[in-house]
Amino acid sequence: MVLFVAEQAGPLRESTTFRRHIAGAESNVAIGVCRLGGSATWISRLGDDEFGRAVAFRLAGEGVDITHVEWDASRPTGVFFRERREAGPIEVMYYRGGSAASALSPHDVGAAEASIKNARFLHLTGITPALSESARQATFAAAEVARGAGVPVVLDPNIRRKLWTETEARDVLRDLTSRCDVLLPGGDEAELLTGEADAELAARSLLKCGPSRVVVKLGAGGALALDASGGSVRVPAYPVARVVDPIGAGDAFAAGFFAGELRKLDLEQTLHLAVRCAAVAVTTPGDMEGFPRWTDVACATRNADVRR
Repeated sequence: MVLFVAEQAGPLRESTTFRRHIAGAESNVAIGVCRLGGSATWISRLGDDEFGRAVAFRLAGEGVDITHVEWDASRPTGVFFRERREAGPIEVMYYRGGSAASALSPHDVGAAEASIKNARFLHLTGITPALSESARQATFAAAEVARGAGVPVVLDPNIRRKLWTETEARDVLRDLTSRCDVLLPGGDEAELLTGEADAELAARSLLKCGPSRVVVKLGAGGALALDASGGSVRVPAYPVARVVDPIGAGDAFAAGFFAGELRKLDLEQTLHLAVRCAAVAVTTPGDMEGFPRWTDVACATRNADVRR
């Protein structure tokens, strides 16, 4: 989508000037992976309009493969507005009903089937199945294509309460969790999915749904990873002198996680890399403008052998 961020702090009703950005969880992660030296293909739909072209130009310019983007002449590219706050929760207003992305369907997945089968990972979020019934079917279809080809499925719940109810999100995402190999929830998302406030207890409960690994993002508390084999790793957060914009930290974490996996780091090194990526991301305005490049965060791997 295209994101407009208010330039003045305060509620949106008082905001008069905005700065345009490109945003979206899956596209953020794709850009983050490319900046860290990997490659990524983004499967989606864009309106055949100027905002759609702005999204495509940015992604392609970052090295993301947009071969499987479908251009929709009858539906617009989604937009949303975000206020700026010095403290407290940040209000977001979505205008994505009837957008091109909401028309994503299993047909789009079928057109990209070869790319999914040849990938090292398939990354999904809980945002896509919340957009529409056809987008939900597309999400599950993509997971089945990957599973059938032996491609690990990584799911970030990314629960957006403005898109669906907590009950609906819990039911759909627990079902999708049973079809993924790695789950990347935030602490509050792990609690919503399980009812467990304790991150470790929530992770153990989620492992019973089917994934082989659950990695809980804990913000200032760092990150916790549990494996179905019984292994666990916990790392602290990377210190940040000043948070400029917290949005996008989870996507930067996911990009760092993928980079660590692609470079065959061990789990602890991968988590150190992921929390450092998240920390770097929050020091710059915008969802992904501050995402690091490999040279910015390589020291987080503690001089590991990172040859691919």
